[in-house]
Amino acid sequence: MLRSLALKILDRMQALFAHGARAALDAVVPPLCLNCQAVVAEPGALCAACWSQFAWIDRPYCETCGLPFDYDPGFLGRTGLACGACLSAPPPFGKARAVLRYDAASRGLILAFKNADRTHAAPAFARWLVRAGREVLEGADLIAPVPLHWTRLAFRRFNQAALLANAVARVAGIASVPDLLRRQRRTRAQGLLGRGERMRNVRRAFALAPRHRARVRGKIVVLIDDVLTTGATLGECARALRRAGAAEIRTLTLARVVRPGEGRV
Repeated sequence: MLRSLALKILDRMQALFAHGARAALDAVVPPLCLNCQAVVAEPGALCAACWSQFAWIDRPYCETCGLPFDYDPGFLGRTGLACGACLSAPPPFGKARAVLRYDAASRGLILAFKNADRTHAAPAFARWLVRAGREVLEGADLIAPVPLHWTRLAFRRFNQAALLANAVARVAGIASVPDLLRRQRRTRAQGLLGRGERMRNVRRAFALAPRHRARVRGKIVVLIDDVLTTGATLGECARALRRAGAAEIRTLTLARVVRPGEGRV
């Protein structure tokens, strides 16, 4: 009993010390908005102005690919609602969700994380991803990032998708396997390619790492990336996992591109 009381006192003292240290640090170096660097109440937060500028994705959206609709088609009912593209050609992944629309407001935030070494944002992004991807993460067995080719990884020094995947895994309590997939060949940057070119560019570019073959068979795998544009890269990763025997592949991204008119029902 004395030991239990002593441990409770120690835990309380550690909590008070941590709170005091945090307050002292905030007084010297106040936490800044992830986007505009304005002072905010706590680390990993957005200021009110930036929060209101972002286009957060919520229902109504395609229940398969997560494409947000321009209006709520209530007369159709929400259960199982799918966009035209998914009805005509279902994607190789079972369910996809994203946090934000990739637009003029969110572009700077995501590019700073990807290209300007603002990797400290990963824990905050993970909380957003877990909140937006509850359905995707429910029942999942593994989380894995879209891999970079080793030459690009050596140049960039980190894989932003792997940072997000590891952070999401910690929040959601799901196993992360950063090297589940490997990029077999160096592909052209997708940024300036059209939809058809993107699909050809990444065709058969990914494969399951042989040592994980038994681990993925019959499992539900969640793929993590920063931005979904056409779905070509995530789709090819999903095909590689299906060939390896995964039962279901889902995807979760920080943002997705929504083209004008794409969200019409």
